[in-house]
Amino acid sequence: MKFGRKISNDLYNEWRPFYINYNLLKRELKDRTTSHNWNDNDEREFTAMLERELDKIHDFQKSKTAELATRIRDAERAVKRLVTAEYIDGRPANGRDPEGHERGPSEHQDAGSDDDDDTDDEDSAAMSVDALEDQFMVLEEEVATLVADVHDLALYTKLNITGFMKILKKHDKQTNRPLKPTFIQEYLEKRPFYKYNWDGLIVKLSKLYDLVRTRGHPVQGDSSAGGSQSAFVRQTTKYWVHPDNLVHLKLAILRHLPVLVFNPEKEFEPKDAAITSIYFDNEDLELYLGRLEKTEGAEAVRLRWYGDTGVKTIFVERKTHREDWTGEKSVKARFPIKEHLVNAFLRGEYTMDQEFQELVAKGKKSQQEVDSMIQLANEVQYAILTKQLQPVMRTFYNRTAFQLPGDARVRISLDTELTMVREDNWDGRIRSGDNWRRTDIGIDHPFEQLPSEDKELFKYGVLEVKLQTQFGQEPPEWVTDLVSSHLVEAVPKLSKFIHGCATLLPHRVDLVPFWFPQMDTDILKPDTGALTIERPMPASSKGTSDMSTGSGGRGSSGVATPDNMPAYTEPLSEGEEDEEMDLAPARDEDKRTGLSEDQVAAAIAFREKSLKQQSDAHQQQGIPSGSASRDYGAANGETDEEDPDEHTPFLRGPKASQTKKSASSERPQTRALSIDPLAPSSAFDKTLRDRLRQDAERQARDREEAVDEEEEEEETAAGSSLRRSSSRRDSERLLERHWVAPPGKRIAVPVRIEPKVYFAAERTFLKWLHFAIYIGTIATALLNFIPPDDMVGLISAGLFTLTALVAIAYSAVIFVYRALHLRKHRADGMYYDKYGPTVLSIFLLGALGTNIILRLREMGE
Repeated sequence: MKFGRKISNDLYNEWRPFYINYNLLKRELKDRTTSHNWNDNDEREFTAMLERELDKIHDFQKSKTAELATRIRDAERAVKRLVTAEYIDGRPANGRDPEGHERGPSEHQDAGSDDDDDTDDEDSAAMSVDALEDQFMVLEEEVATLVADVHDLALYTKLNITGFMKILKKHDKQTNRPLKPTFIQEYLEKRPFYKYNWDGLIVKLSKLYDLVRTRGHPVQGDSSAGGSQSAFVRQTTKYWVHPDNLVHLKLAILRHLPVLVFNPEKEFEPKDAAITSIYFDNEDLELYLGRLEKTEGAEAVRLRWYGDTGVKTIFVERKTHREDWTGEKSVKARFPIKEHLVNAFLRGEYTMDQEFQELVAKGKKSQQEVDSMIQLANEVQYAILTKQLQPVMRTFYNRTAFQLPGDARVRISLDTELTMVREDNWDGRIRSGDNWRRTDIGIDHPFEQLPSEDKELFKYGVLEVKLQTQFGQEPPEWVTDLVSSHLVEAVPKLSKFIHGCATLLPHRVDLVPFWFPQMDTDILKPDTGALTIERPMPASSKGTSDMSTGSGGRGSSGVATPDNMPAYTEPLSEGEEDEEMDLAPARDEDKRTGLSEDQVAAAIAFREKSLKQQSDAHQQQGIPSGSASRDYGAANGETDEEDPDEHTPFLRGPKASQTKKSASSERPQTRALSIDPLAPSSAFDKTLRDRLRQDAERQARDREEAVDEEEEEEETAAGSSLRRSSSRRDSERLLERHWVAPPGKRIAVPVRIEPKVYFAAERTFLKWLHFAIYIGTIATALLNFIPPDDMVGLISAGLFTLTALVAIAYSAVIFVYRALHLRKHRADGMYYDKYGPTVLSIFLLGALGTNIILRLREMGE
């Protein structure tokens, strides 16, 4: 699909005038370049048009985000007022909230406190249970509308920045003047609407959603706690998320889980989501290979901090991999250390024993807990010194975590802006030096001060789903729908440390992870219609469908809806509004209605004026002029592929009831010839000329579109496979299994090696020896019990002896080969013996056949 149609298809119709007028810019560029050579005046005027579009978009997004923040704050105050009214009414006389939880005096006081000075007597009046519930239902609709607005605004940003990039690329290609770098530097960077951080708005929206969902009584608990569940099975799966789906995914999750905030009293800041880790390894990349091949006891050592680089507490962490056959689980343990003590600890000049013992004296930790922390610190320090571990790589990302406080049954985290940065000094360039981390960067993503070879900007978000379910219990249905939707791509065992080493240290790494070749594959999948962000239906139209869809099954929020969902159409009474075909002047109206000539002239003038007003309205909304006439032409069997309203979705939300029709609604009924067959031939000739002119214009537009399609095919060549797969059902998606490693590299496939596999290899070797001994016994018997002059017996004994020796030698070679592969965790050619049994059978049959033939010949003589 061309971008001109895509933006018309995906935009939210109520915001149509505020989107980039891509079709207008494209036509302006085409007209100027085809009519004359592009000159300086054209360049100035086109740049001015782009700047006006940019100002329009930047101002709209700025005002809209401010409006959303205000609406969220007002809704929070409304919730607090409703909770206050609930307790003033005295309805929970037993001291319990609507969900049955005990509430103390302090909670009553908190519920009744509000910093809003506008609370009036009406808000404080006693409300019935039904009235309170109705008020909360209204708030639920408002929150659902806010969620859809945030989604649409994020899509608005994406469509507009894509439009700017495409039109700038077209300009540079058609005019041979490089405007794109200059426009980005001088205009876009000064109005960076596309760099808006949605996390702050999503955190506020999540808090509001949780308040309304729980009727003002959100789940309380320790945000840092993992819950008290026991006898649970923990399952962790990782997924890639395309940047286009990040906001949609966050909004889909917060409908079920709130954003986990460790300090609810503090206003959210972008740095609160930042997480940075420094990974350690030696020049042989011993830890990298251990983690990649999943060897038993493989470790990863890292130093981690949360927030900016100014934090004083650093966490030293060690992750240990355990194979399933050991009966143990892979564990992650850590302890805190002050930032100024890290270098001394790494050099072995400082131990944590005394500092941890002080925790026991202060009553903060038990002696058993401190003993385990001391043991961990000593083991990590010993490994760093003996294995000569050094800072190798840094990972930075912003994490949004979703979880009920104190409840770890479902925990979902989404890491965005993931970046890997080199920390080593192995190539002669000083990065971290003698310090434990480099000091020339902080959390200023995308770290433009670093050379490209020192950083790897991961192009996807990383979603991690952690479930703790009881034995035999299925995960929540919404989690299953989430991970099976088009928004995510499963990548099991993904490791940021492994990926960073594989990309930043290519000359030291010859073994790469299995997902490494998939980085060049587009993971953006066709929208299946699941997990839609819906707008609530207006209160006046309850009972009808709450989801309006336009052509192509798309809602106003730009999220695809299932095709089998009935489209919402605003009910119209007969004759309530004039159809466009009825507005067309009729030439024989006096004959059909019996009106006088003056009355017919007045009617025609009125309808021509209505058509003109409608055309002006279309132009104000950004619809190209003449669309009304094209719609009228479509009613007469004419079509125009450039009609931007062809895929315009229906409106939803409160304003939908004010709009009786949409550009994507059904066309008027097919109308007969617009002239009377008995009219003069001049009228027919005029109509024929108009039709021929319209056909010529349409053919010219088709030729222009063909040229545009060729240009855009070059831009979308990488996504051609996605377009082909969109015509298939999701279950029919083609899976590529033949991955090819980069030149000089091998793909590491995780192989599960248990102790019984070693014993199986040994048993197979002993079976071969056992069989060889039988054959050798036959050969020995022949040699011992035949006469010395029996040549047939000697030949047969020699053949059986050769077969036994070949079997013994072959089995020994195979056993050594398998043992080495098991030790290196390689699975290629290890479990299947393709030639051995066949060759042994041929040798044995040859020996037996030779013996029989020689004996038969001897008997014949």
